[in-house]
Amino acid sequence: MFTKSIPNMFTLGNLFLGMVGIMLAFDNKFSLAAIMIIIAMLCDGLDGRVARALNAQSEFGKELDSLSDVISFGVAPALIMYVTSFHGMHHALIWAVTAIFPICGALRLARFNVQSGIPGYFIGLPIPAAGGVLATLSLFHKEISAPYMIFAMLVLSYLMVSTVKYPNFKKVGLPKKAVMYAPVVIIAGVAVAVIFPDQISKLIFVPLVLYAAYGLKQNVEKLTRRRNHDQSADQNVFNDHS
Repeated sequence: MFTKSIPNMFTLGNLFLGMVGIMLAFDNKFSLAAIMIIIAMLCDGLDGRVARALNAQSEFGKELDSLSDVISFGVAPALIMYVTSFHGMHHALIWAVTAIFPICGALRLARFNVQSGIPGYFIGLPIPAAGGVLATLSLFHKEISAPYMIFAMLVLSYLMVSTVKYPNFKKVGLPKKAVMYAPVVIIAGVAVAVIFPDQISKLIFVPLVLYAAYGLKQNVEKLTRRRNHDQSADQNVFNDHS
């Protein structure tokens, strides 16, 4: 029975860290808040692997994971961005953009739970990646003005609900013997992150943004191919009638 609960402990750890991230943001500890989201991503990446390693997958665990993800990677990053970049801007657009991000994240998770995906791929940007990008991007609030932050939030929101294919690394297995070392990995990650919160957060921002940009590039290429195909079809119709 205890073995079946181990994956859920990682999921609850993910949720706990998301809540801590929100509280740290309101205490103006932005680097630590972003780090909590990054460590929550680590917990989220481990819970499924641990469940498969222990043969402890369950519908309960799946639903708990989605509910936790909405908070940790939807609500928390949006509020971190709001506090760092938009606080004091009492404007309907700011409120709408801040709300749209977790809404799109919830839609993304709901679709993931009910639709069969493509083996090896996610359909749409996974919410942990989107939340990780947003939380770490917020640390650049002194260098990047609010309009650009709004644009970034809207792009990330769109990518989550898009049909762009993203590589799925979650299916990489975890040996059963490695499960006992998972808490050690998390504790070590927390220790390093707390000591160097600003540096680690900004360092992790780079691969996360590259992952998100990969899907954006795929989407642009897809639209370009479709436009070229339509132009080619129109040209053929024109030639047929000439």
